[in-house]
Amino acid sequence: MGGDVARSSSNVESTSVLVVEDDDTIGVPLVEGLEREGFEATWVKSGSQALGAVEATDFVLLDLGLPDLDGGEVCRRIRARTNVPIIVVTARGDELDRVRLLEIGADDYVVKPFGFRELVARIRAVQRRTNRPAAVGGAVQHFGPLEIDSSARRVRLNGDEIELTPKEFDLLALLAEAPGIVCTREDIIARVWDEHWWGPTNTLDVHIAALRRKLAGLPVITTLRGVGYRFDSPA
Repeated sequence: MGGDVARSSSNVESTSVLVVEDDDTIGVPLVEGLEREGFEATWVKSGSQALGAVEATDFVLLDLGLPDLDGGEVCRRIRARTNVPIIVVTARGDELDRVRLLEIGADDYVVKPFGFRELVARIRAVQRRTNRPAAVGGAVQHFGPLEIDSSARRVRLNGDEIELTPKEFDLLALLAEAPGIVCTREDIIARVWDEHWWGPTNTLDVHIAALRRKLAGLPVITTLRGVGYRFDSPA
């Protein structure tokens, strides 16, 4: 197999998926399976090829074990350029590894070996989340030194813009919809992730922790153990 393989489905409305995988025994059946499911699949085998092709795709399946660049670094570079959804495929089961991937912008991850039907379900779940229409109205909310601009999807703290991942922004915007009101874990996961989410529930906690760090300790997110989280507007 050459440096990259591209195969297109006949459905012009299909989602284009960039498969970043250097192992032929995984890449070949993965591309074929995705096309049977109606996706348009493009296959590349290196991080540099992925970075060159990402602008022309709707979705990225990114393996971490690449021959030229660390997969985590590829994820970080993609996220710095575009909000394209990223599912990381990894053989690593270490918790810190998964936390790092979510913090640098991955939308989800699957651990090898994984079932193909599970992978397709995760792709479609991420699509449902990322394709939700933006909130209308576009009013900029001000909470003391914190500013949330939902229409532009920008957050500023003391006038300085904070770089948030798409999930972090959605999470903050959801909590800020009703200051002082508790959002249950189930409701947050259903609205920010997906009502059929079947990933680990500590994904929410990972994103909350990352969001708190980026807010530089501003105490606007309160934990209610066993229940959920509450947005408290600063004075």
